[in-house]
Amino acid sequence: MKWPNLKHLHYLVTLHQEQHFNRAAQRCHVSQSTLSTAIQNLEEQLNGQLLERDHKTFIFTSFGLEIVERSKILLQQAGEMVDYATSAGDWQAGNLKVGVIPTIAPFIFERMIGDIGASLPALNLQLQEDTTENLLKQLNDGVLDLLVLALPMETPGCKQLVVGHDPFHLVGHEDVLAQLPNPLEISSLPKNSVFLLQSEHCLTGHAVSACGLKHAEQVSALAASSIHTLIKLAGCKMGITFLPGMALSEGILQGSPLRALDAEENAFREIGLVWRNGTTRMQLFRKIAEIISPIMPVPKLK
Repeated sequence: MKWPNLKHLHYLVTLHQEQHFNRAAQRCHVSQSTLSTAIQNLEEQLNGQLLERDHKTFIFTSFGLEIVERSKILLQQAGEMVDYATSAGDWQAGNLKVGVIPTIAPFIFERMIGDIGASLPALNLQLQEDTTENLLKQLNDGVLDLLVLALPMETPGCKQLVVGHDPFHLVGHEDVLAQLPNPLEISSLPKNSVFLLQSEHCLTGHAVSACGLKHAEQVSALAASSIHTLIKLAGCKMGITFLPGMALSEGILQGSPLRALDAEENAFREIGLVWRNGTTRMQLFRKIAEIISPIMPVPKLK
């Protein structure tokens, strides 16, 4: 059997991502007919139907979906091989595409870029900020090499390495905090008094779990899109919020009437690196972990 062309496998994976021939062709910088012919050639080479076609619509067959997943692995490994060859076999060189979630990125980017640049000067670091869901999809699709996420989090097909802990703090206006019982019990907080981020931000789930927010009526229906919005809401004396330690250490409350209190002793989120199973760059990823662990509020690696 003739071996399939990697470029054609790339076309197939892109078509699966876009679910549209014209958009996939544009992403691959080829004509729609070229992409369609490539898919047909793959079907002949693999002796199986990849798509069920009906005029202008199509769906992937179960065989086609399996080939897509196997193609992703081949393309990821081929990309790593090219990067390895480009850097003359130096694992400390080449391109590294890293994704970071919005509730971590603003507070570590500056030191992360500086520390990695100082330790690995031959490494071309490319950073991207996005939600956990989007970053995991891009990691599994081979668009990104490494993620910095808040854990615990399910990451099928990937390895995790915890690099630090990030304690949560209860944050509110001084006038509001003065009215809370002392010692404070989370369960005693008024209804609709806790502001959190929108559900697509994993910080919300971690805060609810870590800080013991077991009663939904305590959480306000008004969800914020960013940590800075949470601060504005708390500043209006409408309630309180929970913020991670790394945000506070960057002076995010400076100049505001807000004050931070320690939450429960075990109220924290883990910060970790996530990468695909089977990668050939584990030595580099572990080195990155060693570099960024010291910038965590509570470092995990020494």
